[in-house]
Amino acid sequence: MTDTSAALRTLISPGRYVQGRGALDSLGSYVAKLGARPLVLADDVVRGLTENAITASFTAAGLPVLFDRFGGVPTAAESGRVAEAVRAQGADVIVGVGGGAPIDTAKAAGDDTGLPVVSVPTVASTDAPCSALSVVYTADGSFESYRFYHRNPALVLVDTQLVADAPARFLVAGIGDALATWIEARAVRQSNATTMAGGAATRAGAALAQLSWDILHESAIPAVRAVERHLVTPAVEEVVEANTLLSGLGFESGGLAAAHAIHDGLTAVPHTHGLAHGQKVNIGSIAQLILEGRPSSEIHDFVEFTTRVGLPTTLTEAGLGDADDSVLRTAAEAACHPDETIHNLPFPVTADAVVDALKAVEVTGRAVRAEAGLPEPVAPAH
Repeated sequence: MTDTSAALRTLISPGRYVQGRGALDSLGSYVAKLGARPLVLADDVVRGLTENAITASFTAAGLPVLFDRFGGVPTAAESGRVAEAVRAQGADVIVGVGGGAPIDTAKAAGDDTGLPVVSVPTVASTDAPCSALSVVYTADGSFESYRFYHRNPALVLVDTQLVADAPARFLVAGIGDALATWIEARAVRQSNATTMAGGAATRAGAALAQLSWDILHESAIPAVRAVERHLVTPAVEEVVEANTLLSGLGFESGGLAAAHAIHDGLTAVPHTHGLAHGQKVNIGSIAQLILEGRPSSEIHDFVEFTTRVGLPTTLTEAGLGDADDSVLRTAAEAACHPDETIHNLPFPVTADAVVDALKAVEVTGRAVRAEAGLPEPVAPAH
């Protein structure tokens, strides 16, 4: 039989998406439609912030309240441990609460046990909540692999007041992650490469990726200002949707390319381990634009905009300002692994090209800052 999967267009999505101020108060009513004994996975900080609302919501829905403590890193061992806890508790639905790490772990445990998963992001820092995949890391925080699932979360619920109450740096990181969505989907469309959904990109996936890009350029800066003051404004609602839903659907059904591959490469060197996912992705986005030979005006505008948002736009800010070539080559070779999405670009890419692109990120970022009158980059504190 001929394998036609590569030629088939595919779009996948969560079963239901719910967003708004106070949404956590209604979590129990939605979870009760999926199971009768949910297990909630969260770290101590997130549990402290959400336990009262979750308990009240579950009690009102006639559900027991069972918490399991997330270990901190989404490793294969941690997802296996959570799966065993689910079995021991007799749970029939898994609720991941917090950032991308516990949610990715909940998805992995759901796949291990065959149970539905609920994503409850308390920050809008990544597009992980909606997807049918997890990023698996080693215990030291290095990228290990993608793990794919046959279904997306059954429910994604985002309380925008929680997002607004979190430090603004989380929203900023999510903007960096989401801005890459259209940059990468555009490249995948040009190369007709296979997306993370397992087929050719749909027009819908690409359109959602571009919509995320458009919303962020319009609303990112006012949204960040609002969240710095813990306010929920229309701009915040739009950016949360762009970071979480539109970017989630867009990257999965539109495809990934160099930006996320270079992120993965950057995790291979310890210099960047203090950066959030979206911060490293933004370095990857600039490097991809350079690799593609995009017009200098486009690169300039992207660098200036993301600098104003608060994202790193130089190697200095990523902790690599004084790194020698061997460090950059380690990152570049990891980014160019045969299984990496950098090969979805419509031209061959080598580690040498990635090293040069990373060096050009530093030069370009500094030049744009000087032209725009923005402060010089500062290396992260160790």
